[in-house]
This record gives sequence, structure tokens and C-alpha cells, in this order.
Amino acid sequence: MLISHLEMKNWRNFRSVNVDLGERVFLVGANASGKSNFLDALRFLRDIATPGGGLQKAVDSRGGVKKIRCLAARQYPDVEIEIHLSNERHASPSWRYALGIRQEPRGHRKPCLTYEKVWRGDKVIVNRPFEEDQKDSLRLTQTHLEQINANADFREVVTFLQSVLYLHLVPQLVRHPREFSGPGVPGDPFGRNFLERIAKTPERTRKARLRMIEDGLHLAVPQLKHLVYVIDTSEAGAPHLEALYEHWRPHGAKQREADFSDGTLRLIGLLWSLLEGESLLLLEEPELSLNAGIVSQLAPLIYRMQRKRKRRRQVIVSTHSSELLSDKGIGPEEVLLLVPSPEGTVVQAAADNAEVSALLEGGLNVAEAALPRTTPPAIGQLSLFE
Repeated sequence: MLISHLEMKNWRNFRSVNVDLGERVFLVGANASGKSNFLDALRFLRDIATPGGGLQKAVDSRGGVKKIRCLAARQYPDVEIEIHLSNERHASPSWRYALGIRQEPRGHRKPCLTYEKVWRGDKVIVNRPFEEDQKDSLRLTQTHLEQINANADFREVVTFLQSVLYLHLVPQLVRHPREFSGPGVPGDPFGRNFLERIAKTPERTRKARLRMIEDGLHLAVPQLKHLVYVIDTSEAGAPHLEALYEHWRPHGAKQREADFSDGTLRLIGLLWSLLEGESLLLLEEPELSLNAGIVSQLAPLIYRMQRKRKRRRQVIVSTHSSELLSDKGIGPEEVLLLVPSPEGTVVQAAADNAEVSALLEGGLNVAEAALPRTTPPAIGQLSLFE
């Protein structure tokens, strides 16, 4: 199952978004155009649905309604998100989930529901607020998405959202997780507990994934061999990744994640996430720290790894990389252009942009046709800055 359609109103950068999504989506835009915020809308729904989360925590962790409400919203108070879930991109949705929130006008100023709707096919099965909600306004501070006793009829939607995976691995957090105190960010998006995730994976599955990652790593980092998971008994059973690094000595030297380069760690995290689970995967700038030659192979890698699965996985990628987008296999319908404007960022499929379509028909790839439209108009003056 995948998110085949997304609508947003007054979410962060976006005053209005109405786009179709496929199995593979590339978000392209200038800095501060809203690529991260686009991904965060889906993380927001995940955080509401996740046990221990909920609407109040999801909003508070983002600074409150005033922080997630678009500055271009003007007098319209609501923030709205709607998703359609389908088995295939162009299939009729099996499910639709829609949520509208605003800040309470009085009292504790908590975020509250203006509406919550669920459709199974064409049939509405939830349409809040109910009469009970109107009598007790405190009920509107919680969604049915987060309530086990209320979401039995659309548990499939809940399970889907709970399994959404976001990864923007920070190598320093993987190397030194104990140096960063505190509860961490829900969902561990930056990889502080990445080694623990590997440790909790069943042994047979873990070994199979690491073998596949080792094969990919050996192509990208030829010096590394024999990637394995180990437990260090001298560190109270701390989990580690270990590999053999070949050099002038006949037998090379063993290295652990603390010795791996940033690029190596990010590549391991990327490959692991592509192998982990069958749910929606959100990848933010996977090209960071990687050699341009490796980056140029990421798009076909994502395609091939998903095609091997019994259940194909949806992957949404934000990127600035011309190398990543230069792959001829990327179609214009897979690329969303994010263009800032005074009325909020406009989101448009590259296939719907006449200029981009004309350039693609002329033989250019997506990087050549689409990326120039995301470049700030006065960027050439930056070199003159003093």
C-alpha cells in the first residue's frame, strides 16, 4: 500500500498542496523551499498514530500550532492534511484519512480537532466532530487515530502510518550515541539508536541484510570486507559493526563504526533502511557525504531493491543532487518541484510543467531540465559577497 495522493492546507511552507504520489518520488527545490517540511507532514501523521505519541505530543514537539501553520494562511486558522492510500498509484483509494486542527481559542490553547474523517473506499466511516464531541470539547484534543478503542474499523490505516520510516542518519550520533543525552527524537530519525535497531533484528535476518550491504559496500568502498555485527563484552554488551579494512599489511585491520568514514556510515544506513520493512520510507538528502559516482547510482539502486520485493515499497526522497537526478530512468511524473512564492511554496509535478516537459522531450535528463528552475535567481551574486 502507498500514499497515492496528498493534500495539505496551511502546513508550514505550504498554503495549498494537491499532488499525486507514486512508488518513487523525488522532491526538488531550493534551500528553505519546504522539502523537509513536506516529509514532516507524513512524519506528523506517524507521530500521532504511534503509541506514546498522539496529537498533543506531535504538535508540541514541533513548537505548537503557530509553528506549523503557514505564514501565508492569513485569517484562515486551520491546518489540514489528507492522504489517500491505494494498492497502486492510479488505483482508486482503498482508504482516505483527513485531519483538520487549530489552536483552542481560549483556555489552555491546546491544539484541537476541527474535523477528522475516514473513508473506506467511497464510504465515510468516521466524520468528526460527533455530537459527543460537541458536548465535551476535551474529546477534540485527541484523534481517533491514536485511540485503540476508537480506530478498530480503520486499523489498517493506523498500522500503515505507525510503520512509516524516516532516516537522515548523522554519523556522529552512530559513533558516539552515549555522548548525546536526553530522550532523543521520536522515531530516532538521526540514527542515535541505529546500532540498537540492528541488534534487535532477528539474527537470521540481520546476517542476510549485512551480507547484502557488504556486497554493496565492497563496490563503493573496495577496501572494506567482511561486515559483521559484534557484541563487545568489555562494554557491557554494546553492539558494534565491524569490518576488515585492507591496506599494506597482509591481513588488513579490523575497524568498527567509530573508524568508518561519514560516507561509509551513511551508505550503510541507507542500504539498511532500504532493506528494513515494507512501509513508506522517507529519505532526506541521501547524497550527503557520498562520492558523486555512488550518488549517480542511488536512483536505480532504489528502483531495483524495491522491485525485488513481494510488496513494493514507496520511497520519497528529498535531494539537491544533479548526480542523483541525472539517471535517465527517472520520469517527470516522479519529480515534484517545490517553488517558493509570496503565498507559500507551490508544489508541481515536473510532468505538469510545460518548459520541463519540452526539455525532457528534447533529450535532457531531469537534472538538466528541472534543477535550474529551483536555483535562486540572484545566486550568481554570491561570489561577489564581501
